[in-house]
Amino acid sequence: MNIEKFIQRTEVLHKRLADLYQTASVLPWIPADLLPQAFKELYNTLKIVQLAAEELYQQNEELIQTRNWLEAERQHYQDLFELAPDAYLVTNPEGIIQEANHTAAKLLNVSKHFLVGKPMINFVPLEERQHLRSELIQISQSDRVKELLLRLQQRYGESFDASFTVAVVRNHQGKAISLRWILRNVTERQHLESAIVKNDSDLFNHRPIHKYCKGETIPLNPLLIWYVCQGWVKLSTYCETGEEVLIGLATAGMVFGSSLTSLNIYQVTALSDVELVSIYAAEITASPTLSHILLPKINQRLQQTESFLVISGRRRVQERLHHLLELLKREVGETVPGGTRLNIRLTHEDIASACCTTRVTITRLMGKLQEEGIISFDLKKHLILKDFD
Repeated sequence: MNIEKFIQRTEVLHKRLADLYQTASVLPWIPADLLPQAFKELYNTLKIVQLAAEELYQQNEELIQTRNWLEAERQHYQDLFELAPDAYLVTNPEGIIQEANHTAAKLLNVSKHFLVGKPMINFVPLEERQHLRSELIQISQSDRVKELLLRLQQRYGESFDASFTVAVVRNHQGKAISLRWILRNVTERQHLESAIVKNDSDLFNHRPIHKYCKGETIPLNPLLIWYVCQGWVKLSTYCETGEEVLIGLATAGMVFGSSLTSLNIYQVTALSDVELVSIYAAEITASPTLSHILLPKINQRLQQTESFLVISGRRRVQERLHHLLELLKREVGETVPGGTRLNIRLTHEDIASACCTTRVTITRLMGKLQEEGIISFDLKKHLILKDFD
């Protein structure tokens, strides 16, 4: 019985009792003091029931409003889950899918009905399944949000690179009861980022160009990193005896800056007319795109520095010179008929500082290599390396 019918019947009962009371009060065989008292008590009791029914009706109305509000909220969050642009999954700690939204089903090329109850591992290539099993164990044991990158295989479709963001849900006893997953297809983004890296100079077109002439010393600021747009610069320091030591070369597309070294003395000299743009270190921290572009370039500088360190560690001067020329061939070489031309002109003093020897020794060794036909010079005095074995 609903509340409205209950109240209607209570009102009918109240009317009938009132009619009965009036009829009984005039009957001659019933004591005059008995019926009025009994009906009065019954009437009062009925009034209490009627008030209770009205309160119950009011509470029922409030419950209906609350239920409607909760249903609207439930539908709202269900729509957020279902229509979200990212793929959402809910699994148990073992990776069995319990819920999936429309985007997840579309991403995996299956219906939502098919997804529920299926292990996530079914959509991972065989060679990566053991990795996912290990990650599931670690995720269930940790309270941190986990970021993963795995290959996914669509049902009757193509495979793609996917990023996963996974969070664990625990009960009051701290036991993992479910996992929440966000899935994204990052293949297109990786291609886009790769294209950006290949054309990274476009990102610096809006920045002012700083030009320095050959031989000029380029100023350094610990808050800035310089990006070489054009030209070559020499990176050097000075030893205790005051002699300059060559520690690196930065060409177009490379970066340098005092914040990238721990040396107390760090000097940068233009080996040609150069064009540079400056980037604040704080920008790199705040911009994932800049970080993505500059990290490989910083890594390139680190690798080059290590190569110079290896050269200085060679025992014989001839070996140091050999490896330096090979390094220069790789870093600033250009293929020409008859060998590889170095696009920058280093003095014998520069080469000597990189080889930890004297200029006189380098001049003698270079002359010997020229006599043997291993090196030569073009009309502009650029060094050409032939087959240098």
